[in-house]
Formats: sequence, C-alpha cells, structure tokens
Amino acid sequence: MFSFLKKKFFSSAPAPDATPSTADTPPTPAPVAAPAVTAAPAPAPQAPAVSDASSASLAVVQPADKPEAPARAGWLNRLKQGLKKTGSTLAVVFTGTKIDDALYEELETALLLADTGTQATQFLLDDLKRRVKAAKATDPAQVKTLLAEAITDLLRPLEQALAIGGQPDGPTVMMVAGVNGAGKTTTIGKLTCHLSNAGASVLLAAADTFRAAAREQLHVWADRNTVDIISQEGGDPAAVSYDAVCAGRARGRDVVIVDTAGRLPTQLHLMEELKKVKRVVQKADATAPHEVLLVIDGNTGQNALAQVKAFDEALGLTGLIVTKLDGTAKGGVLAAIAMWAQQAGRSVPVYFIGVGEKLEDLQTFSASEFAQALLN
Repeated sequence: MFSFLKKKFFSSAPAPDATPSTADTPPTPAPVAAPAVTAAPAPAPQAPAVSDASSASLAVVQPADKPEAPARAGWLNRLKQGLKKTGSTLAVVFTGTKIDDALYEELETALLLADTGTQATQFLLDDLKRRVKAAKATDPAQVKTLLAEAITDLLRPLEQALAIGGQPDGPTVMMVAGVNGAGKTTTIGKLTCHLSNAGASVLLAAADTFRAAAREQLHVWADRNTVDIISQEGGDPAAVSYDAVCAGRARGRDVVIVDTAGRLPTQLHLMEELKKVKRVVQKADATAPHEVLLVIDGNTGQNALAQVKAFDEALGLTGLIVTKLDGTAKGGVLAAIAMWAQQAGRSVPVYFIGVGEKLEDLQTFSASEFAQALLN
C-alpha cells in the first residue's frame, strides 16, 4: 500500500473543448450529463476539495521512500519465491570455485534461458567483467554480488514513481491496455485499491464492451473498492471512455481508469480501435490520456518485449505493469525491456509488478529488490 501523499498546487486553466469531432466520435454517444452509470456503494468521504483556483496533485512514492519495512520485507520474500524458477538457473552458475571463461559461458546460457535477450545478455556480461576486474574479485560468490549490481543499474531507469494529479482542470486519465489473459482487469482493480488507500478518488470506465465477463469483473472491483463505474452494455468503447472522462471531471475525481478490451498487436483492426479510444478521450480532455499503461504477463518472456514495442508504436506507452511473475522462468525479460528502452531512447517505466492473485501481491517496482530476488 502507498504510505503518504505529496501535494502541489497548480493554477487552473480553461477547460478544453469537450466536443468530439465527427470523424472520431462514435455514433450517438450517451449525453455527458446522463451517462449510463452503475454506482457502487457510496465511497468514503474525500478530503476537502481545493479551491476553484487550484487542484491537488497526488504523488505515489517509490518503495525506498516508504517507511513500511516489515510489509516490504514480506513482499520481498514473495518476490523471491515468485522468481525462484528464474533465479535457480542463474544461482547454480556461481557454485564453482573459479572465475574463468567457463563461468561466463554458463552465465550467458543461463541469462538467455531466462529470456534476458541477446543484447541485454551481452551488455550485462561486458559490464560484469569490468566490475570483476575493478574489484579484483577472486570468488564466484563475489561475481554473483557484482552481477546483482549490474542488473540493478540496468533496471534502474525502469524504477519511477507513478505521479497522480497536477492536471489544472480535470482528473488524471489512465488508459490501460494489454493482450487477452494478461490480467488487465484484475490489475486495474488492485491499482484502484492502492490509489484509494493513497487518498485518490477513482472512477472506472468499462470500455471493454465486447465481453460481458470483463464488465462484470470490473463491477465487482468497483463494489469492492466503493468507487463509481461508467458502463454501457454493448456500447462503443470510445463513447464509454469519453463519458467517463467527462463524468470524472464533473464529479471531481482525481483519477479515471479506462479498461480497454484485450487484443493482440497483430489484430490491426483492434489496434486501430484502440487508437480511436485514445483520440476520443482527447476530445474530452486535450491533455489526456496522461498515462497509457500496458499490462504484460511475465510468463511470456520475449513475446512481452514484442508487445511493448507494438503497443508503444501504436499508443505511445508511458508505463508498464508486469503480472504473473510467480513461477515464471522468464523473469529476465525485464532486462530485455530495459535494454530496448535504453537503445530506443524511451522512458517506459515499470510502475508495478505482481506475483500472485492477492491484493498485496501487486507492488511498486524496485530495481534492487528485483535483482536481489532474481539471484537469491
């Protein structure tokens, strides 16, 4: 859970034109004043609203800044268990007595098997050899420690805080995408709980209008978190998203989270629909979406990197949430993602990682914790 908030104040700006263009507006969208809404039980009282001349900014802080050592220690233990399959392959490399070419060859094989990818693997090996030489290491156990430092440094750019708020006129709009089965809707529910506990008021948009099960699942999370949800059975995803952003502004919500339908990046017509949702959201708020998050399944390895590239090209990703790392042997894919981001000059942080179904199994990403768990 997030432990505290940082607040900043911004002067208000005129509201952007909320009328969508004819080209991107779905046919006969529901009127903004009366969208189809299923209200969950009344949310807990919110903090007093700021004056009309300003709006509060809520910042979710990184684990290192949080005074939750006991809870975080429990999380680290679960992360170690989740990455055990990946880590066991790497750890066995350092059980020998010599630092030689054979050790580096075994380590290269282990990194590739962990789906670190060829480029990240070579980068880590080169970096590790420099560190071993500089430290004048003679024991394979020392090499293991130096590798953890190398992995931490590679992953460090992925470790960023998710800042909420700061919009002069309206909520922070988060658009969440992902392939089928990545755990997108469940992740949204957990994220909603975390944000609510951090003091942010949240409104959900069930823009996955094609699957009744997805809407029902999101309604369950809305009830559980006592937040409102905008939903239209069989409605147009773009229209639902537009209504939600407008409703979020009208109700003074801090965050609007838009759940989109799962799709493969190879399904071009569905990717075009996703782009349309983004364009129509911008008609409700010209600065939105402020976050475009991709939920990826940690078990998919290098395929996860392919998803990141495809969705980033289509939508311009601002962050990732990596789920289902428990039991995977492919946890090294985060190094591959970090290597891609470095080479592409892109900032696509991993805001959260998950190792199970429980609420506490989704936590903020820490590069040092991940490296430590990976080589446990």
